Amino acid sequence: MHRSLSDIAALLTENRLYSKIVIKFSLRIVICSVRIEKLRHQTGSYFLIIATQGVSRSMLYKYIVKSAAIASCVSALMLAPAAQAEVKLNGSGASFPFPIYSKWFKDFSKENRDIRVDYQAKGSGAGIQDLINGVVDFAASDAAMKDSEMAKVEQGVVLLPMTAGEVVLAYNLDTVDELKLPRDVYPEIFAGKISKWNDPKIAEANPDVTLPDDDITVVVRSDSSGTTYVFTGHLSTIDETFKEEIGQAKAPNWPDSSRFIKAPKNDGVTAQIKQIPGSIGYIEYGYAKLTKQPTAMLENKSGKFVAPGPESGAAAIASAEFPEGTLPNSDVPNLIAWVWDPAGEDAYPIATMTWLLLYKDQDDDKAAALRKLVEYCTSEKAQGLADGMGYVPLPAPVIEKVRAAAEFVQ
Repeated sequence: MHRSLSDIAALLTENRLYSKIVIKFSLRIVICSVRIEKLRHQTGSYFLIIATQGVSRSMLYKYIVKSAAIASCVSALMLAPAAQAEVKLNGSGASFPFPIYSKWFKDFSKENRDIRVDYQAKGSGAGIQDLINGVVDFAASDAAMKDSEMAKVEQGVVLLPMTAGEVVLAYNLDTVDELKLPRDVYPEIFAGKISKWNDPKIAEANPDVTLPDDDITVVVRSDSSGTTYVFTGHLSTIDETFKEEIGQAKAPNWPDSSRFIKAPKNDGVTAQIKQIPGSIGYIEYGYAKLTKQPTAMLENKSGKFVAPGPESGAAAIASAEFPEGTLPNSDVPNLIAWVWDPAGEDAYPIATMTWLLLYKDQDDDKAAALRKLVEYCTSEKAQGLADGMGYVPLPAPVIEKVRAAAEFVQ
């Protein structure tokens, strides 16, 4: 039933609790998109009048009726149901999947106007810590999570692989269009033991290439990184000396050398490689593809030199096997699987899946929005973007497992 302006004024002035009613109206006015600043100013004036002791009812009546536009908005808001609140999902973590996540989240938000997804690429380690601290709605990691990290999340966790990719060695050598690096060579470069581009071991693998007599500048990550975790995991698997001296970690102790330069995130390492002649560094393949940065062919477990790409990446991920059972102290399926040194002649040697990290126990609206997001990201449309952006789409059986596990987010 519609009320006149005078009815509204009378209701406000006659009711002993009119101050509470006006406050409620004022809060609803704030969300009105029309003349929002003017409304805030006017509602502020109402608060002044109400707060003034001994103010006459006629004065309040006069002030309300004076602004027809404001009073009309109050009347409309009073009768209309509250606008549907937008669900905002804030996430942080891995830079490895950032290009494809940015595309997915933007497209998803366009198709679902009531859900907004914001994601900050700050490194897997930082994302995991944000999840533990409860300052995000979800996180992302190329390193999944350790058992000790999961134990710190009181709400429980659900880890879902979303896509996969390759860690490539991008380099900056003007005169070298194709570079082959044997599996006993690139671990030594990152251990600081091979320091010249024309080192005999590199020259032997590249007989038709004129290699410069220059120092090798090695670019590594400065932050706690899932990409680093995957890369050092592979190097530790194929080179015992590297494992003993540096080892696998998200933030290992790299050699203390002036030839080693650190940069944050995948885009930071990519930028340093592009700017520094004679440099080499590890980045996700999509970054190299986007910036047209040359990448080395690496010798795989079968002894074949393989370039990164959709086919070689898919061949590597195909060998991943998920463990039986659930995550520690949980009924959530364990979808953590690694391929530290994949077999197969066509497999690129350094590849990994990357995970979304979700709270098992969520706010109901956010839980529903996150399940909807996972469904979108594992759709044929979304996964179909992977090849073009330098990622590896998930196989159908993996997608089925991911969607089933997403139902544990409640």
